[in-house]
Amino acid sequence: MQSKVSRKELVRQRKELKSQAGIYVVRCIPSGRVWVGTSRNLGATKNGLWFGLRAGLHRETSLQAEWNTEGEQAFEYEAVEVLDEDVHTLNVFGVLKEMKGKWVAQLNAEPLL
Repeated sequence: MQSKVSRKELVRQRKELKSQAGIYVVRCIPSGRVWVGTSRNLGATKNGLWFGLRAGLHRETSLQAEWNTEGEQAFEYEAVEVLDEDVHTLNVFGVLKEMKGKWVAQLNAEPLL
């Protein structure tokens, strides 16, 4: 009986978790190349990104080519800036776009779509 209660509690807690929107960076350590992207859910982005790269399906050809050359172990993912929770839902896209531009310039990086 307790396992059902525990499971229900875990499901409830998971539903209450808020996803964080923001900016992330993908770095290729050997080459020093950097890519900057935006996400509405920074916690889940790395999994989806790595899945696409492993499958050879990422739409950013420069990142995919570097991944194919260097291999997964050469890359790191980092969330570098989290969007404030008080940003209105309708403004999220514009704010993320502005933040992304700042990070691309600051890191001399390539933007991800």
